[in-house]
Parts: sequence; structure tokens; C-alpha cells
Amino acid sequence: MEKNPTMLFVVAAALVNQVNEILVQKRPEGKAMAGLWEFPGGKVEASEKPESALKRELREELGIDVQTGNLVPLTFAEEALGTKNLLLLLYLCRDWSGEPVAMEGNELRWVTMDDLRKLPMPPADKPFIGHLARILGAAICD
Repeated sequence: MEKNPTMLFVVAAALVNQVNEILVQKRPEGKAMAGLWEFPGGKVEASEKPESALKRELREELGIDVQTGNLVPLTFAEEALGTKNLLLLLYLCRDWSGEPVAMEGNELRWVTMDDLRKLPMPPADKPFIGHLARILGAAICD
């Protein structure tokens, strides 16, 4: 990934279990947008490919291992954050090794599509709900 001081590249995963629940984590106190729910992931470092960054982030945050072949690019979102622009890439993942555990103290929750729609989320994450609903075969309710 090319380094761009005005662009913040972030990757996230919609981890979906066998009963079509999605894993979300709560942003911790003291961080921007504390208390909002988001898809697990993090920043892409200058020398990383997005899939490699997501594998690393999922290992650091959740203690799980994901093969890059199991990360399916789903969609992206853009948002202006002060002097930076956020580019958030969302991947779908249904297969990983290990049980997700909150390694960094974040609260984790498996949620249904209906529950996901009701959670307070950062603005960049909200558009992902419709994409996930279509992929998972859930009805989209506005």
C-alpha cells in the first residue's frame, strides 16, 4: 500500500458464523467514537497489502487466524475525518481458526442482521449493513 499522509487506509472483517451471526466489537473508552460498535480490523501499514493487514489485525485483536483465501472483498466506504480521508475496505469471512476473544479488552458480540441494524456504529460502518443483508439473504429494512 502506498503511503499517503492524507489518506487513512483501514480494513475490517464481517466474520459470519454458521448461523449467520456477525461479530462486532465495541470501541473502547478513550478512543475516537468510543462506545460505538464496529467490524473488527484496523489500519493498513505502508508496507502491507490489505489482506495481510487484516490477517494481522484479526490475530492481534481476536486471537484468530485467517487464510487470505478466506477473505472475500465485499465493499468499501469513504469518510472525511478532519484533515484525513478514511478509506475503509470490508471483507467477508466465514472460515477461520480459533475462537474470537477480545485480546485488547474490547467487548465482543455476535449479532443477527436485525440486531446489527439497531447498534450505534461509526458513520463509515453503517452503509455496510445493506451489503451484508443482501449477501446473507436477509430482508433490508429501512
